[in-house]
Amino acid sequence: QLLLKKIPSCFELKCRAYSLLSQCYHLVGTIPPQKQTLKKGLELAISAGEGESAKLWSCNFNLQLANALTTEGDFQGAISALESGQQYAKETQYRELEVVFATSMLHVHLMQWEDPTVVESAVNTCDAIWTGIPAAQKNICRGLQLYNELLHTFYLLRMCEYKEAQKHVIVLDAALQYDIQQTEQLQKLSAELKSVENTLSRPSLQQQRRSELCEKQKQLQEELHKLQKSNLDHNGKFSEPSSFGNPRSIWKEKLELGPPPLNGEWLPKSAVYVLVDLMAVLCLRPKGNFKECIKRIESGISHIEEELGKLGISRNVKEVDLQHWAIWMAGVYLMLLVQLLENRVIIDLTRTEFLEAEESLMQVIDWFERFPTILQGCENTIQMLLGQYTHSIGCFSEAALHFTEATRLTESKSVQAMCQIYAAISYICIGDAESSSQALDLIGPVYRDMDTYVGVREKTGALFASGLLQMKQHNLQEARTRLASGLKVTHKSLGNLQLVSQYLTVLGSLALALHDIVQAREILKSSLTLAKALHDIPTQIGVLAELTALYRELGEVANETENSEYEARKVEDLKRRIEIAKASPHHLHLLK
Repeated sequence: QLLLKKIPSCFELKCRAYSLLSQCYHLVGTIPPQKQTLKKGLELAISAGEGESAKLWSCNFNLQLANALTTEGDFQGAISALESGQQYAKETQYRELEVVFATSMLHVHLMQWEDPTVVESAVNTCDAIWTGIPAAQKNICRGLQLYNELLHTFYLLRMCEYKEAQKHVIVLDAALQYDIQQTEQLQKLSAELKSVENTLSRPSLQQQRRSELCEKQKQLQEELHKLQKSNLDHNGKFSEPSSFGNPRSIWKEKLELGPPPLNGEWLPKSAVYVLVDLMAVLCLRPKGNFKECIKRIESGISHIEEELGKLGISRNVKEVDLQHWAIWMAGVYLMLLVQLLENRVIIDLTRTEFLEAEESLMQVIDWFERFPTILQGCENTIQMLLGQYTHSIGCFSEAALHFTEATRLTESKSVQAMCQIYAAISYICIGDAESSSQALDLIGPVYRDMDTYVGVREKTGALFASGLLQMKQHNLQEARTRLASGLKVTHKSLGNLQLVSQYLTVLGSLALALHDIVQAREILKSSLTLAKALHDIPTQIGVLAELTALYRELGEVANETENSEYEARKVEDLKRRIEIAKASPHHLHLLK
């Protein structure tokens, strides 16, 4: 900064220095001096007049300022900075720059999420601007395309529109596959060009051979130029800040949001790859497509381990050992890692693979214990997972306590509601009058407000838990009404096969209690089919118990005997799995 004060002119140099200094402050997490630097940069850009360069630098500084303000939780300030930047982007008449600011505003609205209509409007604005960009230009804006698609996926998942979200994941996968192909092609051409240039450097090369190689060199350079054109600036030249004098490295290193000087990236390329894997898992897991989920989880973890290794983070490294500059980047990958492991735990618990769930859960806890500040926001997730684990192995009282603690550890009304729903179900499973009363206290407020939440996740959970309570209180018709309503919403919007199976099990039991034998048989068989597909043994046992009672009532002795024997085998299988899990050293650690 002292040097900048002494240089009277050199506008581009000063702006670049301010921008790079801001990025340094960002990496070490010192936001106040970053904001101060960016404001100085903005003052310089504004004082430079109406030229294109000044406007582009104003875009750069406003975007970085918005990111800094978002980090501080000043969402309104961030929106103001982005609106200012978008105005400059419009004046430059580069549509892709307008998309950068539109998507960034959508990102802030998704984080803030105060009014769903405002978020929806931001989504529509992104769509309108993006639609106006020619297809060829969209292919060039790889980083921006991925950013836009990911934000749309976040939005749709929050709205529980899984089918639509899956469509965006398909687009993301295609974009990343294209990126991989282009990167490989670039590397191949670069290696070939280097070989040709090395040969041409030999003084003893024959003239005819030299001519042939010169032609080959020209051809390779043209092919490289075509591949690299996505990283050209508006004047058709390679941009120095992004390429650092080596344009061949661009495809490998960055997924840039816009042209220079707005050539930053939202996340490192590897993190984007991991995030796409995570989005795929979130779309596929409710459908029970666990094989593909595990594949994507392993892919994501592999990328993360590689990147953490580059930061010097191994199994023995703790938060206090990190270099200051590595903290932000480590945080990105560690948060993604926890979310991947979270999904792995849920899948393993659904499949009644308790030992595998213990292993993944222990990994989450180990990372949290070594990086408590970076992963502070994951405390709620850990308590939720502990609750789900203890509930799965029949420790319902412990599960309820974990879910209650999870409620305390979050300020999100949506997450609090889900914690209360899970706690209520654990109390219902305990079975005594006091526990049922506690369940009612928990589920009552959520049930009353279930239509106020974004999406339908809370509503389906509230209807299921309240339906169970009504059933325990022998209000069978009311229970049936609530459960049928919940099943309809779950099937239509969530597509969560495990929850559908559980709904069907309870509805089948209700139909049997109401002597609707035909419907009970049909419902229970559907539930059993789903539970088998998910390898969900506890739900299978619940269905089989109801089917045994049904066959007994019908006097179908052969079916009753066969079903009862199958149920006994499943009960024994579950008992064995729980005993093995409880004998594991991990189990005692998890129950601490």
